[in-house]
Amino acid sequence: MSRDRSPRRLRRRDRNALIAASLTALSLTASGCVVVHGERAVLPAATRAEAAKALTAFTTAYNKADKAYDSSLDAPYLTGPFGDITAARLKAGHANNPSGNPRHVPLKLSDVKITIPQKAGWPRWFVADAQGNKTGRQRWLMVFTRNDLGEHWRVAYVTLVAPGAVPEFRTDDDGWAEAVPADSARLAVAPGKLSADYAAYLKKGGKTFADGRYTSGERADRAGRARKPGLVTQFIDRPLTSGDYAPLALRTADGGALVFFTTHHYEKQTSAPGTTVPIPNKDVRALTEGEVKQSLTLEFMSAEIALDPAGSGRVSLLGRVPGLTSAQGE
Repeated sequence: MSRDRSPRRLRRRDRNALIAASLTALSLTASGCVVVHGERAVLPAATRAEAAKALTAFTTAYNKADKAYDSSLDAPYLTGPFGDITAARLKAGHANNPSGNPRHVPLKLSDVKITIPQKAGWPRWFVADAQGNKTGRQRWLMVFTRNDLGEHWRVAYVTLVAPGAVPEFRTDDDGWAEAVPADSARLAVAPGKLSADYAAYLKKGGKTFADGRYTSGERADRAGRARKPGLVTQFIDRPLTSGDYAPLALRTADGGALVFFTTHHYEKQTSAPGTTVPIPNKDVRALTEGEVKQSLTLEFMSAEIALDPAGSGRVSLLGRVPGLTSAQGE
């Protein structure tokens, strides 16, 4: 049987296909999910309602996992350094308390402020700033990310900051914030370089970072712990910048940026002959593989938040949350 392939029939088919595609794009736009050329279009990373829902879903899953000491309950809602740190904490908790967390207190977040940047491409992400009930006056600063419309929103970064430390963000007339590229040349340090620069600073010092608890204070603390009677501690610091550990930055009102970034750390403690390495607590023991005879190597993941000034100047670290993820005895 022959097919009608006349120009009129083909034009009608093309017109029908175009109408169908237009209706599909329109329905996606109306639902708040735009996927047509989403890799190029500059769009808000989430709707405000979607961000609020993501925060609720995270808090619910986090509390369930903490109560049961079961990382499978919140794993779909975590990623990046916070995911690694939390999974290790729950693993140690379960090893020591298989029936659950006897000291569980549900996390409650209040006075929530959500900042959503406009950006092209993936990942999409937004920042939630909230008062937590378990950290005194410190505020929880969280970054939610996702790499696809079909994924859950996941928390990649959680840092604790003092009240009033979070800067004002630059926003447009509709309240959307501005994401800063990792290779931005308008800042004292490109966000993509902060992880490597911080790792180098911890080893050698320098003038990239302003003095403070997490910079000069951290170096002083390490110097005090490096050599003690019968025990030597070595430190190895490495940058981590790919995938779910990539830095994320928001433009501040003064033209600088608030940058979230990750670093990876090892501490190797070696005892003198005839002595043993003291293991700090039962949680460390739960994460330790091998037998601790002469040395113990601790592996940490760390999430940092920094104020990166426009143009030039020193970078200020506002917060740092390191967490033990594993240990090896030898």
